[in-house]
Amino acid sequence: MPHAVSDPPSPAQEDAAMADASSPNTVEAESTPTTSNANIETNAETSNEEAVPVKVEQASSPPWVAEDDDDDEMAEEATALAAAPAVTIKTEDGSVKDVLAATAAVKTEEAPASGSIAVKTEETEKAAIITDTVPVNLEDMFDDMDDDDEFSGKPAQETLTTTSDLLSLKASDPEVMRSFYQRLFPWRYLFQWLNHSPTPTNDFAHREFAFTLQNDAYLRYQSFPTSDLLRKDVLRLMPSRFEIGPVYTTNPAERKTLSNASAFKALAKELCFDIDLTDYDDIRTCCDKTTICMRCWQFITMAVRVVDAALRDDFGFQHIIWIYSGRRGAHAWVCDKRARSLDDQKRRAIVGYLEVLRGGSQGGKRVNVRRPLHPHISRSLNVLRTHFQEDVLRDQDPWDTPERAEKLLNLITDRNLADALRRKWDSSPGRSSTAKWADIDAVAKTGSVKGLDLKHLLENKQDIVLEYTYPRLDVNVSKKLNHLLKSPFVVHPGTGRVCVPIDVNRLEEFDPLGVPTVQELLQEIDSYSQNSGANGSDDEPSQNKNGAGGDEKKLQDWEKTSLRRYIEQFRSFVLNLMKDEKDVIRVKRERDEATSMEF
Repeated sequence: MPHAVSDPPSPAQEDAAMADASSPNTVEAESTPTTSNANIETNAETSNEEAVPVKVEQASSPPWVAEDDDDDEMAEEATALAAAPAVTIKTEDGSVKDVLAATAAVKTEEAPASGSIAVKTEETEKAAIITDTVPVNLEDMFDDMDDDDEFSGKPAQETLTTTSDLLSLKASDPEVMRSFYQRLFPWRYLFQWLNHSPTPTNDFAHREFAFTLQNDAYLRYQSFPTSDLLRKDVLRLMPSRFEIGPVYTTNPAERKTLSNASAFKALAKELCFDIDLTDYDDIRTCCDKTTICMRCWQFITMAVRVVDAALRDDFGFQHIIWIYSGRRGAHAWVCDKRARSLDDQKRRAIVGYLEVLRGGSQGGKRVNVRRPLHPHISRSLNVLRTHFQEDVLRDQDPWDTPERAEKLLNLITDRNLADALRRKWDSSPGRSSTAKWADIDAVAKTGSVKGLDLKHLLENKQDIVLEYTYPRLDVNVSKKLNHLLKSPFVVHPGTGRVCVPIDVNRLEEFDPLGVPTVQELLQEIDSYSQNSGANGSDDEPSQNKNGAGGDEKKLQDWEKTSLRRYIEQFRSFVLNLMKDEKDVIRVKRERDEATSMEF
């Protein structure tokens, strides 16, 4: 395999100056420019600053939507912290102990209405420098599986807690997180994914990261020139998870030094989509709230099929990766360059194109599409019909009781037909949802319902299929350029499962309950070492790019676990993305050179 390129040092980031009034829900950490200046939020909401709007031509409304309703759905994590007191803390990038102590004190003491609480610590500044990009052979990027020694700059330290001890701890415990971040997290590939190059650029250096600390404090506007510095700060702060935001016009950590407030704005971010099973609670019968099983996971499967097809076939996006959220949902990251540069208005237009269900779950009929059907809707129905028969009618049986059957009757627009079906089902109780769905056509064909429009009935049934199968998007995640979203490969603190990629070519094989937990992965490393020791051999070395001989390295810890296939899938995705980015740059350079030669 080719050699992965290490992060070279970088030229000193230029100083900027900016006044930025803090939000009343934000506890801010302010310091001289370093790689870890931050806003500390006691509120877990991931986006409370508005991106500066960019004037564009208004995109047309989706051609099939007959009416528009607002659908504000808030993230579940935000509600748990909504009552936290609003205060401001100013620090000079103190130690983890100082930061955590300061935020803990804030939780027990209400801030004065007129000012902020200042907490100052002493610590040397971290250097943040970026060098000019050097030519790199893209084919040689992944020759080397980077180990912890390369990132840390010193030999990897042995953890103070044994694996057997870690298994008894929660997934979010700092010691468990330390072992995971040190031994298993794919820092190199995360950097290359966000940087779009093997060597540091502003795509990474000006990217915002946000940390959720163990005490639920929320640190925003973290930024790092290299993956090494990101890794070191994560190991220093030990967050239960971290999120990824946009690329800004300048280093987010230095936004306070900018003299012109409008100079700090979001430039680019992947177009993201969030699908959560809690939005299906009104139609799934097997589980509810945070519990899931393979039967209700099929709602995520059919949603991924529909959205992925639309993004690729209708918008021409190519670099799309789906990530398991760690518990009950999936996130899509559209990474094409033109997707990353979309402003808020264009993002809203794409969301409007994909959105079919309008209104809340208690608002009756939520689907009202125009006829003839738009090609996207027709294609979606072809994909969803089989799912409706098998995953909805058979497995969920959503109308098994008279009370639940009333919901179906309320969706039938012909009241005479609905009354006839109610009488039939009352006279023969216990009919399955599959049988009740077939009864609609059976009663209609008898001719006993006066004035029944069969064409209108067909359209009505199509709307019902869409109601029960079409993707239910958290539109707020997709509409804003400056919205943050959980990073791939972090650990869900509730389940302990890793947020791994989902292979869209093998959707039916993905089992969310089979995704490894962090404790299982650490145990797999120990089991691998014990088995190797029992066989009288050291860890099996990785092959080099020639397949044998030459320079060989011991297997990285993630290669000894069931996480291996997920990281290799992610690495392949990143390589294809960087190749495409390189080709775009080469074509642009050749075009510019050809233009300059014309007289």
